[in-house]
This record gives sequence, C-alpha cells and structure tokens, in this order.
Amino acid sequence: MLKDITIGQFFPGDSLLHRLDPRMKIVLTVLYIVLLFVAKSIVSFAAVTVFSLILVFLSKISPKLILKSLKPLLFIIVFTTVLNIFYVKGTPIFEPIDILGWQFTITYEGLLTAVVMVLRITLLITTTSLLTYTTSPIALTDGIERLLSPLNAVKVPVHEFSMMMTIALRFIPTLIEETEKIMAAQKSRGSTFSEGGLIKRAKALIPILVPLFVSAFRRAEELATAMECRCYAGGKGRTRLKQYKLCARDYISLLTVIAVFAATIAINILLQGIVFAI
Repeated sequence: MLKDITIGQFFPGDSLLHRLDPRMKIVLTVLYIVLLFVAKSIVSFAAVTVFSLILVFLSKISPKLILKSLKPLLFIIVFTTVLNIFYVKGTPIFEPIDILGWQFTITYEGLLTAVVMVLRITLLITTTSLLTYTTSPIALTDGIERLLSPLNAVKVPVHEFSMMMTIALRFIPTLIEETEKIMAAQKSRGSTFSEGGLIKRAKALIPILVPLFVSAFRRAEELATAMECRCYAGGKGRTRLKQYKLCARDYISLLTVIAVFAATIAINILLQGIVFAI
C-alpha cells in the first residue's frame, strides 16, 4: 500500500508538460481544479475527462503509475459512492432494499451523483499530481516563489514559505520508504499489524510511529545543518541558476485551458436540463 503513494515524486522526462514553465503549470493546475467544479452537465464532464486523458498522454508518464496513486484512496472513493447511491433523494430505480431493518433506496440522481463524485475525485488526484510528476522540486520552489512574490511588499516570507512546501512534498517519498523499512524490521521481530481489534492494531503502530518521528526529526536536523554549512540565509540577496521566461508553448497552454474552461461553461448553459444535483 505504501509503495502505491506517489505524491511528491518527480519523474524526469522531456514531454511537453515537463518543458512548461513551472509558474504556468501552477496556474494551469489551479484553473483545472476550478474547472472540475465548474463542470455540471454530463457532456461537460465528459469533455473534462477527455481533456484530462490528453494531459496524461502528453506527460508521457505511464497511466498504470498514475492510477496506482489511487489505491490508498480506494476506501474513500467506495465510501463516497455508497453514500451518494443510497442517500441522495430522487426518482427510485428499484424497490427499497431492507438491510438489517434499514431501508435503502437507489435513485437515478444518486447514481449520477456517485459517478460524478468518483470521476471528480479520480481526476482531481491523478491529473493534479502531474504537477509534481513533471516538475522538479527546485523548479517548483522557484515557481511558487515567483507567483507569490507580490506578497513580499506586505512582509510575507514568500521564499521561506515556498521552501517549506517543497521540502514537505520532497520528503513524502523519503518518509514512506523509511516507514517500509521500519515495518519490515518490526515484522522480522514477530510484530503483526493486521490482526486483532482496532485498539490492538492501534497499539501495534506505536513501534512504527516512534522510530519514524525520531528519524524525521533527525533528517530535519541534518538538512538544517547542511543548509547552514552552505551559508543558506533565506531568499534575500540570492540569485538563481536558471532564469525562467514564458514562451509560446506556455501561452498556448494557457489559452487551451481557458478555451476548455469557456466551453465547459457554455455546455452547462446550453444543457441546463441535464445537471447534477451536487
């Protein structure tokens, strides 16, 4: 399960998404998230899904690798689906189902809402993850800092904020790998993590959490020491090795997303009768 968590990882490549300016990729990711919630009709949501598949194709990252990131969220997806199917009121499709004295009714609106919510969660996780998959931690830090640079006027520590966000993302895979090592070591000593009741399983996690926290603090201290040895003193007066400049492909990408955004709104207006009750 832990091996399936790919958030925060960077996969080097030479695809179109890899070559986009990090600032533009961050802006496009925000627009895409808004686009997911703007889509209301069946047709508009289908258009967003096709657009997302095109983005995955352009990234040249294996779809299996992207879909693998959904496994840790499988319980949330299934739980959300069941809630929407049985608790959204509307036109019944079948007769009420009696389970242990509780009556559940499957409605047409509930099925539609469940499909939309599953697609929305799936697209939100898989497509927005392309930002970290195709952007190196250094480029991501520079992109966030450049976009938030106007906040420097009101004394907001933009550079430190960007650095903390990037370090947190970068250390997710490292902590996952450390957790796997600790679990393997505890299993070799006879520990079990999937037996017994809820309380017993919670207690079994203590031998994992304590070494993990110790390791995380040790790594943080080592990182701070390394940064101090390199005379790191924040963003003031620092220069950048690579100067980013927007080019034609960045503007074309922005115009494409805006066009899809406008088309989605237009489809919603034209098909107001086929709207999800969400």
